[in-house]
Amino acid sequence: MDRRDWMKSVAAGSAAALTGPLYAAGAEQQPPAGGQRDRQLIARENAQPGATDWQLTRVRLDSTHGFRTPWIEGYCSKQSVAAGDSIDIMVSTDPPRPFKIEIFRTGYYGGRGARLMTTLGPFAGIKQPTPTPGEKNLHECHWTPATSITIPTDWVSGVYLGRLSLIEGEARDGYWQSYVVFIVRDDRPADILIQCSDNTWQAYNQWPNHYSVYTHPKGNQGPWADVSFDRPYAKYPQIYENPQSLGSGEWLCFEFPMAYWLEQQGYDVTYCSNSDLLTPDRGLKCKAFLSVGHDEYWDIRQYESVVKMRDEGVNLMFFSGNAVCWVTPLRSSSDGHANRIMFRGGPYGGKYTYAELREKLNGPFPHRGPDEGYLIGARNVEPVNGGGDWICTQPDHWIFAGTGMKRGDRIPGLVGWEYHGEPPTDLPGLEVLGEGTALVGGTTPQHWTSTIYPGPKGNFVFNASTIFWCQGLSSPPGHMLPWSHWSRPHGPDERVQRITHNLMRRALGQS
Repeated sequence: MDRRDWMKSVAAGSAAALTGPLYAAGAEQQPPAGGQRDRQLIARENAQPGATDWQLTRVRLDSTHGFRTPWIEGYCSKQSVAAGDSIDIMVSTDPPRPFKIEIFRTGYYGGRGARLMTTLGPFAGIKQPTPTPGEKNLHECHWTPATSITIPTDWVSGVYLGRLSLIEGEARDGYWQSYVVFIVRDDRPADILIQCSDNTWQAYNQWPNHYSVYTHPKGNQGPWADVSFDRPYAKYPQIYENPQSLGSGEWLCFEFPMAYWLEQQGYDVTYCSNSDLLTPDRGLKCKAFLSVGHDEYWDIRQYESVVKMRDEGVNLMFFSGNAVCWVTPLRSSSDGHANRIMFRGGPYGGKYTYAELREKLNGPFPHRGPDEGYLIGARNVEPVNGGGDWICTQPDHWIFAGTGMKRGDRIPGLVGWEYHGEPPTDLPGLEVLGEGTALVGGTTPQHWTSTIYPGPKGNFVFNASTIFWCQGLSSPPGHMLPWSHWSRPHGPDERVQRITHNLMRRALGQS
């Protein structure tokens, strides 16, 4: 289908029916030989028994309004690791106490949300040093590894949590827990690639205490603070109190409902970190690319990679808000490990007014990025923090097939924490699918816009225009609903699920 035919199909809509999961678990029991596409891999993985105990149940902060749990905390030596390669896990216990590490893969697993892959230890815990702030308030740990694990070749790509647990004994200060998080990636052809938003997890990470890109004394929107992946993830600091976020970044907060739902439906999905898309190679082996949740911080090489993917025919879906907002150069750690330090280098936006405003208020910035509206289909906007209903404006479009939605119908609370604003007026074929008002602080109105536009090879680019889209897909174990400025998503909604199915099926050539 060429671009003109694709645009005709958009106008005509689609009445393709959806009748349950796209791929049934167990339909193909053996993987195909050689390098063929294995669309049953996720279905087979989720047929494995899920864990009944994988969440954090015993958490403790160092103060009432603190962020860290020094009794047991850790981090991994890489954002992502390929099966067959090794990753180090650094752990500190204060006071020194024995501990164990249980590694879980998050997914559907019959509704349990995770599978126990292995248990490591026990280990003799040691207290490791809190680093002295370096230049630009950088906190870079140089901890001794507690263990190194070589990822078995049969571990399926996904987001993995290592649950750190102090071993129960006679000590009177409890047997506390926290997570470490890492991504297992692969290089196989797959239908859907989820890019985890771990640059943004790190940008907001305040470990050990109020140290993120937002907490420099000069202000919270400038290029003044460096942050390192060589440190634990503290408790997520915004919009809700989620004890599950200790050590897990923002995965369980915003992104896990998408992965849980896709794996429940049997879609052929694989995972990567932001840093895995510094070249387009991984994405070019997939039919669809998903930006999910809170995907604000992009290295310019990511941007160029995703533009290349779009131009080569990959379908792009931004189930995210405030995405592609800040140019975030990644550089090596002080000991030479790649892509472990980043900072807010400057705004995307090209010559758009908002980028100029950011430069005036918070610059000068050393970097500037192109206008993200020509990639996403809508631009970032100021102010961007608010909440509201997601409102249908083009019910005859094929993405709404089977939803029963009419013009003006609302999905309550789905727009929030952050969103996308106005689309470019000169992007060929762009259509507005939904738009409305988000209230900032519960009082100040701000316009948001959901869009779609055709790619050059029969593909498309969809923009949901909200961090909270995934909240309408599922509510898995370990996840809790957030809120935003006197609004909140209401949880799973059949219309959100159907729209997402329609998008996936179109991207995969199923309708």
